[in-house]
Amino acid sequence: MQTNLQDKNIKIAVLCGGFSSEKDVSIRSGKNCLAALQRLGYKNAKLVEVTKNIANDVAGFDVAYNAMHGKYGEDGCIQGLLEILQIPYTGCGVMASAICMNKEFTKRVLSTCPDIPLIKSVFVKKGENVFDAVKGLTYPMITKPVSEGSSFGMTKVNKPEELEKAYKEAVKYNDDVLIEEFIDGFFVTVGVVEKDGKPFATDVLEIRTKTEWYDFDAKYTKGLSEFIVPATGISEKTTEEIKDLAIKSFVTAGCSGVSRIDFMIRDDRPYFLEINTSPGMTDTSDLPAQCASMGISYDELVELTLKSAGLNK
Repeated sequence: MQTNLQDKNIKIAVLCGGFSSEKDVSIRSGKNCLAALQRLGYKNAKLVEVTKNIANDVAGFDVAYNAMHGKYGEDGCIQGLLEILQIPYTGCGVMASAICMNKEFTKRVLSTCPDIPLIKSVFVKKGENVFDAVKGLTYPMITKPVSEGSSFGMTKVNKPEELEKAYKEAVKYNDDVLIEEFIDGFFVTVGVVEKDGKPFATDVLEIRTKTEWYDFDAKYTKGLSEFIVPATGISEKTTEEIKDLAIKSFVTAGCSGVSRIDFMIRDDRPYFLEINTSPGMTDTSDLPAQCASMGISYDELVELTLKSAGLNK
């Protein structure tokens, strides 16, 4: 169904909440996005906290603004349902959402692009021996649920004695676990946003944390992380390389609308971490800060994201 996204009278369902571990963060994102849409003049925008009756939740709306994070909202599930219901939606489509939610399959897809630097890792499937799996890796390592966001279930493992406990923490969230060598550096992230169907990279944001690494508390507790944007801890050459790598990753994974790509930096070299296809839009989130640095306001970012509902998925 064709929807005129310029029409301020269209009915917009701002989807948030859901059933993932990131439900509360999603509600914060959704409320902020709704407020922006209302400031932009979209008077028929409403917050919809997603339930198991999602088809009824979105009935009567012209477009869905997806502010969901994590399982069911960021992994292709709700995108597929909206496709069936023929309701245009913001952000990435079914395929890119499903691929990028799975950290292992993201890396497999991006490995087809030799320019993208991937961290050495192993993929541990349910029932496999984790100690055998990591024999080719060097400590310290990071254990990650393969399909989870906001650092839920992630643990830094400094020595073999810590591995079993860390692995058990990860499998609380997913049966499958990605284990990567720990890059002793600092975290940077860059947004990729489409305007008129063409992706562009935002300013690179450098994050210095008061925690050992960029965990959940550092991400969502004010005062625990310092945002430096544009990044100052990398050279101009590396800054441009990161932006180029972000766009390559976005295109290679089939993303559309908006995403955020994360890297670790060591010795002025970037290492790809992951693609977030539904970036946080809270008061402490990265993407709004990246855009603000280059003169794109929160409301303008929301409107650009809304217009992605008209893009082919």
